[in-house]
Amino acid sequence: MDEAPGEYVTVQIYDQTYHLSGQDSEHIRALAALVDAKMRAVAAQGRTVDSLRVAVLAALNLADELSQLTEGGSAVRTGQARAITLRSLLDEVLEDERRTGS
Repeated sequence: MDEAPGEYVTVQIYDQTYHLSGQDSEHIRALAALVDAKMRAVAAQGRTVDSLRVAVLAALNLADELSQLTEGGSAVRTGQARAITLRSLLDEVLEDERRTGS
């Protein structure tokens, strides 16, 4: 359910309470859960106990995932553009064959 701007959603991230403002409370909760899960995964590796460092490492992990998705999306768009170009070329060849009867 959408909330009016200025209303707050209370979430827990890495055992800290945050009051976040937004229009889509479910989306905010889902994002908070994702961040919490990433931070807990980083902390479980046992490299650091400092919550700021855990947050930065979690942010780097999320940024890497986003980067991979963005690059993958770019590859899909490039593939689609290439398919459209090849289809146009094939259409031209077929049209030429129809005209010449080859």
